[in-house]
Amino acid sequence: MGRFEQARQNIRRAYETGRESVRAARQRAEQPNDEPLMRMAHQPALPEHATAPGAQGPVSEESAAGPPAPPGPEPPPTVEEAVPRSLRIAGAWSWRLIVVSAVAYALLWIANQYLLLVAPLMIGLLLAGLLMPAQRGLVKLHVHRSLAALLVVVAGLAAVGGTLYLVVNAFIAGLPGMISEVESGIGEFQDWLENGPVGLTEDNLEDLVTQAQDWINENTQQLTDVGLAAVTGTVQFLTGMVLTLVITFFFLRDGGRIWRFMISMLPPPARAPMAYAGEGGWRALGGYVRATVMVAFVDALGIGLGLYILDLTMGMPFVLPLAALVFLGGFVPIVGAFVSGGVAVLVALISPPGTEGLIKGLIVLGIVVLVQQLESNVLQPFIVSKMVRIHPLAVIIAVTAGILLAGIMGALVAVPIVAVLNAVVRRLNSYRDERFRREAEPGAPPGPAQDPPPRVVTESSG
Repeated sequence: MGRFEQARQNIRRAYETGRESVRAARQRAEQPNDEPLMRMAHQPALPEHATAPGAQGPVSEESAAGPPAPPGPEPPPTVEEAVPRSLRIAGAWSWRLIVVSAVAYALLWIANQYLLLVAPLMIGLLLAGLLMPAQRGLVKLHVHRSLAALLVVVAGLAAVGGTLYLVVNAFIAGLPGMISEVESGIGEFQDWLENGPVGLTEDNLEDLVTQAQDWINENTQQLTDVGLAAVTGTVQFLTGMVLTLVITFFFLRDGGRIWRFMISMLPPPARAPMAYAGEGGWRALGGYVRATVMVAFVDALGIGLGLYILDLTMGMPFVLPLAALVFLGGFVPIVGAFVSGGVAVLVALISPPGTEGLIKGLIVLGIVVLVQQLESNVLQPFIVSKMVRIHPLAVIIAVTAGILLAGIMGALVAVPIVAVLNAVVRRLNSYRDERFRREAEPGAPPGPAQDPPPRVVTESSG
């Protein structure tokens, strides 16, 4: 019994020991940070430079201090951290866009206030882009630069003046017949009003005429103001034309010097990329002007040929003036073709008014639509798109904005401005990407020496 009782006590002690170990482990799991602190509290403090039992050397101050205290609560996030990153990016874009829009609006307002100066500058740039190849050809033939620029400007002025002379003569020659046809058409229209389904009497027509005369008498001052404004506009037009010729001459002769002077005013790090981007913008401007002239000439030739055939068969007045109007309208994308074609259809409808005029108007409308479709589907992709890469939606928005801001002048220069900006942005992006690529090449030293060498516009290239 003695051995049995001893074995039973051993088992009981082992059982109690196991229960104690399980209870201690459970307490450590529930309060992991309290037990080390309690253990450190019951241990006696060691003297300085004393060796802990089982340690290999003296106990340092950090070891004597025990384990670090548990971390406290995290500090609250800052305002910058509390705002989501997407909202911070949207805010950064927003205020930058507001600043850019304000600056652009201020520049447009100033340009509109001083349109008499800004318009000749813009048209002079367009003409310089158009006439620059001829000026370069004369310079290559060892003609002095000033004389070459003067000859090109005089030749361009002679071409425009000769065309205007032919157009005005054709208009004056066809005006009497047009007036007689309109008068006869008005008489036929009056007979239709009296004897047709409307059934107006002579008294009603006299009342309409009297009301028209009264309206003219009441608005005499407004009509006079309109006439004075037309005279003032004519004087401003002549002044702007002379200024445009002078500006075009100097752009052709000293374009390279002017551009280098403008580049020299920039900070040194910005000169090379702006020279590279400016060359692309100048090429885009010249390409746009030449492509526009080509497309406008094809439009005028096609519609003028159709009107000439209609004149031979049914009679069509003002063939040459209408073709010239179509040519001028081609310089304003989309809107110019629509307006010039509408004028041609209107002239066909009133020559003479009635069934014959309606038939001729429909024929002219078909000619205009056919030529415009050939231009938009054949000429635009193969001529304009190769020289100037602008989406049609951007063209429509630019023309509309130009008309709202500056009328006809705004419509004329809106698309060239968009073309130049598009080319400049593309050049700047390609310059940046090329620089990054060169700097990333193994063994290539970073710095301005790795910048792509831009071809700065010289005097000979304008």
